[in-house]
Amino acid sequence: MARSKSSKQWLQEHFEDEYVKQAQVQGYRSRAVFKLIEIQEKDKIIKAGMNVVDLGAAPGGWSQYARKIIGQKNKIIALDILPIDPLSGVDFIQGNFTEEPVLEELKKMLGDQVIGLVLSDMAPNLSGNKSTDQARALYLAELALDTAVTILDKGGAFLVKVFQGTGFDDYHRQIKQSFNSVVIRKPKASRARSKEVYILAKGFK
Repeated sequence: MARSKSSKQWLQEHFEDEYVKQAQVQGYRSRAVFKLIEIQEKDKIIKAGMNVVDLGAAPGGWSQYARKIIGQKNKIIALDILPIDPLSGVDFIQGNFTEEPVLEELKKMLGDQVIGLVLSDMAPNLSGNKSTDQARALYLAELALDTAVTILDKGGAFLVKVFQGTGFDDYHRQIKQSFNSVVIRKPKASRARSKEVYILAKGFK
């Protein structure tokens, strides 16, 4: 099947993207890792000695980066519906994290260890309908928040991708109810035309 004009433009832009090239050179699995790197350099959310849960982790770039920082004795657990090629030092659960069996497996992996950080770079498959896509994206963000407040240790942090639009302000206020400090970040690696931003919440109550 011949590619559409928009598809060809996207592919050309993708392969000319400086972050795509950097990811290939540095051995990271996706350009998205540079969003996390910029936030980490500014906010120091990943710390040695902490345990991390990475929601919607495929293809694994965020887990790959966090693994380097937390230390070999600590856990990073990645979850996604999609499969991920094995990553050294990363425990992976394939499945829908909103379903009870997956959450039970997560709890079993954690044992009595506490979680200091929950990451979520999830986005829905886009339909092209802006209102539908916004609702789907917000739903995923709300599920990520529900998971974070269930498993985070007191004082822990939560980083989540959200798209600005209908429901964003209400979601932002919802996060503020559970955390002491909430800021919005727009990393350079996040394309300027995209409405995606990252909400960083610290000090889980």
